[in-house]
Amino acid sequence: MLNLFNFLKKEKVWDFEGGIHPPEMKTQSNGTPLSELPLPHRFIIPLKQHIGHEGEICVAPGDRVLRGQPLTFGTGRMLPVHAPTSGVIEAIGQHMTAHPSGLSELCVFLTPDGEDRWMPLDPLPDYRQHPRADIVQRIHDAGVAGLGGAGFPTATKLKGGLRGVNTLIINAAECEPYITADDRLMQDYAAEVLEGSRILAWVLQAERVLIGIEDNKPEAIAALKQALGSDRDLQIRVIPTKYPSGGAKQLTRILTGKEVPHGGRSTDIGVLMQNVGTAWAVKRAIVNGEPITERVVTLTGEAIAQPRNVWSRLGTPISHLLHHVGFTPAPRQMVIMGGPLMGFTLPSLDVPVVKITNCILAPSATEMGNNDEEQSCIRCSACADACPAKLLPQQLYWYSQGGDHDKARAHHIDDCIECGACAYVCPSNIPLVQYYRQEKAELRAIDLEAKRTLEAKARFEARQARLEREKQAREARHEEAKQRVARADNGELAAAKARVKARQVTEPDEATLEAQREARHAQARLRQAEAQAETQPVTRQSVDPRKAAVEAAIARAKAKKTAEKPAEAVPDAATAPDTAADPRKAAVEAAIARAKAKKAAQAEGAEATPAADSTAAPEAAADPRKAAVEAAIARAKAKKAAQAEGAEAAPAADSTAAPEAAADPRKAAVEAAIARAKAKKAAQAEGAEATPAADSTAAPEAAADPRKAAVEAAIARARAKKAAQAEGAEAAPAADSTAAPDDAADPRKAAVEAAIARARAKKAAQAEGADAAPAVDSTSAPDAAPDPRKAAIEAAIARARAKKAAQAESDADAASRDAAALATAAHFAVENAEQAQEQANNANAEPEQAPELNQPDDARKAAIAAAIARAKARKAQSSTTLED
Repeated sequence: MLNLFNFLKKEKVWDFEGGIHPPEMKTQSNGTPLSELPLPHRFIIPLKQHIGHEGEICVAPGDRVLRGQPLTFGTGRMLPVHAPTSGVIEAIGQHMTAHPSGLSELCVFLTPDGEDRWMPLDPLPDYRQHPRADIVQRIHDAGVAGLGGAGFPTATKLKGGLRGVNTLIINAAECEPYITADDRLMQDYAAEVLEGSRILAWVLQAERVLIGIEDNKPEAIAALKQALGSDRDLQIRVIPTKYPSGGAKQLTRILTGKEVPHGGRSTDIGVLMQNVGTAWAVKRAIVNGEPITERVVTLTGEAIAQPRNVWSRLGTPISHLLHHVGFTPAPRQMVIMGGPLMGFTLPSLDVPVVKITNCILAPSATEMGNNDEEQSCIRCSACADACPAKLLPQQLYWYSQGGDHDKARAHHIDDCIECGACAYVCPSNIPLVQYYRQEKAELRAIDLEAKRTLEAKARFEARQARLEREKQAREARHEEAKQRVARADNGELAAAKARVKARQVTEPDEATLEAQREARHAQARLRQAEAQAETQPVTRQSVDPRKAAVEAAIARAKAKKTAEKPAEAVPDAATAPDTAADPRKAAVEAAIARAKAKKAAQAEGAEATPAADSTAAPEAAADPRKAAVEAAIARAKAKKAAQAEGAEAAPAADSTAAPEAAADPRKAAVEAAIARAKAKKAAQAEGAEATPAADSTAAPEAAADPRKAAVEAAIARARAKKAAQAEGAEAAPAADSTAAPDDAADPRKAAVEAAIARARAKKAAQAEGADAAPAVDSTSAPDAAPDPRKAAIEAAIARARAKKAAQAESDADAASRDAAALATAAHFAVENAEQAQEQANNANAEPEQAPELNQPDDARKAAIAAAIARAKARKAQSSTTLED
């Protein structure tokens, strides 16, 4: 029963197709324990000793380094390399490395100091107390790579298998002939190999660990079992000897029965494989804290006197190793790095030892068999039968030789493990592996170029896309800026227009400022003229006062009309450059006109009325009675107009439309003023003939001051009234009783009768005799030729009527003043003045008597003329009263 239980417990071992059984030739070197050799005088340390990119150099020539000190650093597949001993960095440059091409790579040249001192180490014997990621990082920092010959970075491989790996395989098959490095390592350091395997299993969290070893290594198997003892966490699997059972895919098939898929990896089926040398390096990196600075190298071959396995420092020249084992080169001697099937011939013995160097084979001339020349392929298919990867080596040979890369790739040339089994069995001595390696290199170059092309294309497309995005972004920014500027321009334009309109309404423009300056200059000239008028004699001014008054009235009318318009009706400065309608300019013009009118009125007042009277006096002297009749008619019209104006109140005076000339109080006022002027002139002419002495003194006074003349006229009327009361108190009531109805009926008729009575009295006085002429009072005149008493009665009646006419005249004067104050529109004043002149001419049928009124006048002119006329009328009344 026990034998049956052991049989069932025994794990099954599978086999793979193909393979060969070449002579092992392992006994030459596996019987000697590991030994150390003296240090070389110079180390050549290539920066790239693994699959992947070289690291960044962190030392410089002249630096002193210690053993284990990193010379480069990097991440991912950029594994660092470390100083194999203490010494000085001699140089950094190119040197030939262990590669079939014999090309040079960047290397660090180190001169040892002989002390071989380690850098401070940081061991982790309790690695299970640290995170797995930290352990993986330590493995990377130690520069551990696959020491079985592939050179794949161990840390990168572990990171790829942290999830999904349930089986860890430790490859201890070492199927290549002549190579015994792993065999000797397991014999001498079995415990460290097992400890390294446990660390890898703990990092991967693998369920089982399988150690596959060929049955041709009994000493190594015994050493492993002894080191394992009773532990069952690791399983030692002994497999039949067959080449290439040490291949990753082949050993996986043997131990698990699983096939790695084409183009895939072993991790795809939950399997991860590591070499025994890698397990040992992991143990030294974690437990001892030592980076990889050396490895076991097999030195064998019939050309070597003492074949053995030695500890070789990385960077040691091959020539130094061969020199210490009794290497005797023969003619056309070859030295192979690796085994006879998968190794390659070194181009020089000065190349250094690297991490993937596991064997240096120096065979004799007869040891490698007949060195026959290559012949043509006979299509025997022996290579296909021996291929462990189930490929067609002869087809791959044709495609590789002919450069048909697509066909070679189609026949899965990448699956070739370069085991050399096909070349070993080829009867034509065709080095098939060398063809495959060359084709693989060309395919890698093509793939790299294609990758670079795709990357360049991707970069170009990305750049084009970026430029397009930047262009679109710029266009969007420009469009947004345009819109923003347009919105700002629209807002600023609207604001500018609003400011212009507001400024047109509230602020003066250039024309207004110019007009204001002209107004200030006119006012200055006016003040200067006033100052001159006060200090110098008054002379007639060249400026026509009536014309100035008319201009002022026109300006006021325009200003009023513009001010009444709504603010919206103000034209834009750009569309209506005419500033005549500007209320401000009109106001300025009105001010200038008023100043001119004031100055002209002052000049005219200073000159008084003698100049105006000089033209009318000769004609008025012809018939004073006619002038008196015209004055009475004018006063009656003025009184009637004043009554009509009082009924219509202010609207009639403020209306903008021109009323009928007959109903216009301003027209009546102008007519009254004209009539009074004519009457005054006639009275002055009459007074000059009757009482030269009195008139000679009164005329200058009246000309100088019309108010004084009015006072004198009132005094004269009072005296006449007293005289009339004294002459006949009895006749006065009768006269009043007889005159009252007439006076009440028509004041104008009373005025006419008074004038007739004065004329008759004057004639009667002249007829009485020259003796009575000097008498001042006309009541003392001698009796008229017909009857003096009758003349006296008639004179009393005339004086009573004259008194009432004077009162009517006073009322008419008040109405005239009120009407004149309401004359603000210049064009109405001009029209009314013309109509008044025409009516005055029709009334007396002698237009030549007032030639100065043929020009248009405004209200102010009419008011001035009315004042002058009233003064003259009062003077004439006074003269008439005195005569009576």
